[in-house]
Amino acid sequence: MSQAPQDFAPWQQRAYVQTAEALDGGRLGHALLICGPAHLGKRAVAERLARRTLCRSRAPDGEACGKCRSCQLFAAGTHPDYSVVSFVMNKEGTRLRTEIVIDQIRELSAKLALTPQYGGAQVAIIDPADAINHSAFNALLKTLEEPQPGRYLWLVTADPARLPATIRSRCQKLEFRLPSADESMHWLRARGHGEQAAAEALAASRGHPGFADAWLRDGGLQLRKDVVGDLGRLARGDASATETAQRWAADEDAGLRLRFAADHALELASGLTDLGRTRTLGAWFDAANRTRSLLRTTIRADLAIAELLLAWRAAVASRAAGSRRN
Repeated sequence: MSQAPQDFAPWQQRAYVQTAEALDGGRLGHALLICGPAHLGKRAVAERLARRTLCRSRAPDGEACGKCRSCQLFAAGTHPDYSVVSFVMNKEGTRLRTEIVIDQIRELSAKLALTPQYGGAQVAIIDPADAINHSAFNALLKTLEEPQPGRYLWLVTADPARLPATIRSRCQKLEFRLPSADESMHWLRARGHGEQAAAEALAASRGHPGFADAWLRDGGLQLRKDVVGDLGRLARGDASATETAQRWAADEDAGLRLRFAADHALELASGLTDLGRTRTLGAWFDAANRTRSLLRTTIRADLAIAELLLAWRAAVASRAAGSRRN
């Protein structure tokens, strides 16, 4: 169900220890905003904290015992005092929703108003909290303004700026940050990756060890090279934007391809001295990230990506024309 404590990365362990000490010392409020870059293990830290909070017979070191009825229910995913709110199926049952809706928040608020069934605490995790829609935020605000003793509400997000200020201001913050390059490399090597491959992946991920590890394990680095190759062929007129877009949108890696495409534009822009061309690539970088966000909606992904790739061809053609004039 959750990441084992012994598998925690150093940055996860630091965040966990800091928050566990606040919890045990009575300094942790009812609402906690767990934020920071995606893929750093925020949810795993929240789950371990929940298990610790709900355990009825903690070990001498304060950790969950793993043996009591509460721990057994938690491990089975059936603890009545533990809730996770995330994406659910739409009314037709055909696909997952792309946002967290008001009915989910109302149901959670009603549950938090009840007495804990095991006499201890209640813990609820909302992940990703930035997917809560406007009306649901209003319902959540009421819950935050009327806290119940022993109830904990933890919001997990990689994009806290998308949460209203009224929500953020009512939460304590546990912020994850990218670790140092040395710590990241040490962790990647400990995960079994070679020095050269780890360094390449860490550079490609702009210092993000979680992404670097995932890309090394699932072929993400090769996908990145394929994306750069596709963009090169589009720039030379050797590939069709429509056909490339259909291929990019055909599987679950569409968002990752757009991330790699945006990164490539940023790399090209960083090597230029011409301000106009830098701005053109910067605008395309922004457009790629907007298109990536649109993938969470009902938009036709292949059409949105095709429009973006046509803009890429125009941007690179403009850049090439500028080079010839110079």
